[in-house]
Amino acid sequence: MTQNTQMTELTIATHNGNFHADDVFAVAALKNVYPSFNLIRTRDLSLMAKADIVLDVGGIYDADAGRFDHHQRGGAGERENGTPYSSFGLIWQKYGLQICDDNQDVANSVDKGLVSTIDAIDCGYVKGVSEGISLSQTISMFNPTWQEEGDFDNCFNEAVEFASRVLTRFIASASGGINARSIVAKAVENAQDPRVIVLEQYTPWKRTVHALSEDALYVIYPSNSGQWRIQTVPVELGSFEDRKSLPKAWAGLSDKALQDVTGIDDAMFCHNGLFIAGAESLGSTMKMAAMALEES
Repeated sequence: MTQNTQMTELTIATHNGNFHADDVFAVAALKNVYPSFNLIRTRDLSLMAKADIVLDVGGIYDADAGRFDHHQRGGAGERENGTPYSSFGLIWQKYGLQICDDNQDVANSVDKGLVSTIDAIDCGYVKGVSEGISLSQTISMFNPTWQEEGDFDNCFNEAVEFASRVLTRFIASASGGINARSIVAKAVENAQDPRVIVLEQYTPWKRTVHALSEDALYVIYPSNSGQWRIQTVPVELGSFEDRKSLPKAWAGLSDKALQDVTGIDDAMFCHNGLFIAGAESLGSTMKMAAMALEES
């Protein structure tokens, strides 16, 4: 991280030596708030006392005073579901909303999907955390191994850069999911036939359609190439069984073969699994939906 010697620059302190996902992500989060700061990694109490923000070290949690440790006796609190806060969670409590452009839904989503999991692993509260290699373990692997002579501070900076990218994508994903919900909900509400949901642009739709409509059988949307798709609604999220499959006679056909069967001159393809098909135009894709609805 670039060191700046200006007297007015913010100083952030965390512990030196071996690092974990919570302190790495806490610093990554602060990079979204402060465009420039002086980072020191130390356990020297006199140096910490001079810092504007101290995280994951120091034995004090006082957000107003810029102190964000959770190692003191009694910890630093926990969420309603019992997950304790680590330094990342404490930083997110204060700055998460700002980092997410004051969108509380996005901030909550990032906390649920990323922050709370890292907090849980760091605090040994692994109830509900899936097994297998975790993001926390990935961050820990940025530490030099016993066979290496790596510089812990440089490795920490590398981990922060990685974490910053991950955090940015989590925020983008959360924002995209929330915005998609409102778009899909409007399409469900405005559907001329509740069995056929038409999206003016592609957005992730399955979770919202399942939450809002028991009648929806097909979703129609434009592809990235400008053509149109019709896709079946699964009986439940993650299922390969559909509420109503596309007509069996279409299975695996494309171009002229599909056009001959459907009578639609710009029909393009139908997957052999009968869960998705496509045509050049919206009108033709709507005709495919009408034919599929009539199929017994």
